[in-house]
Parts: sequence; structure tokens; C-alpha cells
Amino acid sequence: MATEVLTGAGPAGSGGGGAGAPAVRPTGRIGRFFQFLREVRNELRKVTWPTFDELKKATTVIVIFVTILGLAIGLMDAFFQWVFVKLVARLF
Repeated sequence: MATEVLTGAGPAGSGGGGAGAPAVRPTGRIGRFFQFLREVRNELRKVTWPTFDELKKATTVIVIFVTILGLAIGLMDAFFQWVFVKLVARLF
């Protein structure tokens, strides 16, 4: 499984895994589910979360970019609509 690759553990039953790896793998769906939740919690503790200032800057950049992109798409849509309406009107 993926945890064997990450922890360096060999095939099931070989014993000693990496740090924090259980010696015996949980069996059953519920046991594996709780093991998955524990591993998720451990990985989330390793995350370097952005500071509030970094978060504000990134959010501002994203909002500005999305606004500019939305305006560009809206202008192109209005332009092409105008062009096609004029072309279709000339055909009939």
C-alpha cells in the first residue's frame, strides 16, 4: 500500500515500519478507516500554513485576476455576439 512506500515498511507482516507506523496493520474497513484518519491528522500537522498577511496578499491577487479575466471574457462574449448578430442579419 501507499503507507509501505512512504514509511519504508516491507510487505505486511515484516514488522518494523517507519516512525509512527503500527507494528500490526489494522484489519477490516473500520480499522483501516481510522488508521487513514490518524495518518491524515499526522500529515496535516506537517503542513506549513500561511500567515494572515500571506493569505490576504494571495486572496487579493486571486480576486483581481479573476475580475480581470471575467471582464475579458465578458467583453469577448459581447464582441462576438455583436459580430455574429450583424453577420446573421446580413444573410437574411
